[in-house]
Amino acid sequence: MRTLIEELCSVYGPTGHEERIREAISRLLNGIVDSIETDRFGNLIARKGPTTSSANGKRIMLAAHMDEIGVMVTHVDAQGFCRFTTIGGVLTNALIGSRVHFANGVEGAFGMEGSPIARERPTTDKLFLDVGASSKEDARVQVGDTAAFRSAFGAVGDRLFAPNLDDRIGCAILVQALRELETTPHEILAVFTVQEEVGARGATTAGYGLDPEIVLAIDVTATGDFPQATPMEVALGKGPAIKIMDRRMIAHPTVRRWLENTARDHDIPYQLEVLEFGSTDASAVQISRAGVPAGTISVPCRYIHTPSQVADYNDARNAVSLLVHLLRDDPAILADMGGRTVDTAGVAAGERDA
Repeated sequence: MRTLIEELCSVYGPTGHEERIREAISRLLNGIVDSIETDRFGNLIARKGPTTSSANGKRIMLAAHMDEIGVMVTHVDAQGFCRFTTIGGVLTNALIGSRVHFANGVEGAFGMEGSPIARERPTTDKLFLDVGASSKEDARVQVGDTAAFRSAFGAVGDRLFAPNLDDRIGCAILVQALRELETTPHEILAVFTVQEEVGARGATTAGYGLDPEIVLAIDVTATGDFPQATPMEVALGKGPAIKIMDRRMIAHPTVRRWLENTARDHDIPYQLEVLEFGSTDASAVQISRAGVPAGTISVPCRYIHTPSQVADYNDARNAVSLLVHLLRDDPAILADMGGRTVDTAGVAAGERDA
């Protein structure tokens, strides 16, 4: 699975340009799911399991986003230096010294106006991209071109280093879980979403179109285990985190109990997550249509939204184990959530048109 994570981290796919990563994931899923499709918005949807659920089986959407943060060129000056805007929540104080990669192979390094030893926090109006050009005509990039952060994938023991573990490690977990899941009582809708970094847009459309009974996001979360970090009870190497709340979502209590009970029953280490900023695809699907019970399995990750992110391989493996056990079992706890809602005429409000 480490090779799988590295493979997915190597594929270009900033928000709005997910074609290459979608193709790579589609190839990996070939032969291990019942069907694969791409919807009109660009989400990759893999289906597995029965279309008619058992007594406690549910129609479950699993969401991991394919896109990664990046930058977009807004202006190229006469000397070939590029001004840019950020795509997603890029932390500009981490840009100096990092590099980006454009779809056409051009690489760029960030520079800043004035002294290179200036101590103020850089802002995008003071930063530029050096793409190795000597003129505007020589730049080989133009307004609207998009770049993703790139550095070599690294590992020190079980610690993994990459610029886009958010959320390629989540995509790897979902692919691996589908590989290991032999049988399930649930109808599984594994959605590799687009444009999460700019407002969970892919999950918004997919959640409405698929109309799931439960949604689980697989994403990264912040940690509180480095010097002077914001206090948070999440650390690398202590297992995947089960979300309680973030800025846009409170996890459904039954879904949360389902995750915790499964982890305890199978001796899978886990942590509890309260994230005071940010959110996941689950928050968008949760308020789709008449509402969807939602939860999240989070991979602890340091330095999220910077060009150098760090996660622990064991947390990813334990997240796979948790996900497989969740989907393989037929837990009675889900029966308490009921099925489709019924309107006053007695017609199932959640029935989909033929």
